[in-house]
Amino acid sequence: MKIQNLSNSPKVPFDLDGYILHSEKQIELVHLLLKPGENLAEHKNPFDVLFFVIEGSGVLSIEGEKYNIKATDLTKVTSEKMRGCKNNTNEELRILVIKLL
Repeated sequence: MKIQNLSNSPKVPFDLDGYILHSEKQIELVHLLLKPGENLAEHKNPFDVLFFVIEGSGVLSIEGEKYNIKATDLTKVTSEKMRGCKNNTNEELRILVIKLL
């Protein structure tokens, strides 16, 4: 058994504070930290994604619609939809991104 955490997980391949906590054929879990003012640029993925807000709040954009998100919120975004996220607060926003591959 191996216990994963932010210290021993690989960093995501883009310029944000994110770490891949688990990855296998059908699922990948990523811890994403957005500092105040940071954003995850709008993009598409060829797979569904669940966003679970661990801590903080911000704005999730799906296909141009803006949604306020806060701690303990869970949102599913289906494949090929444009999605992005912004921390528009003065607090950290921590999200568990669950990719359904």
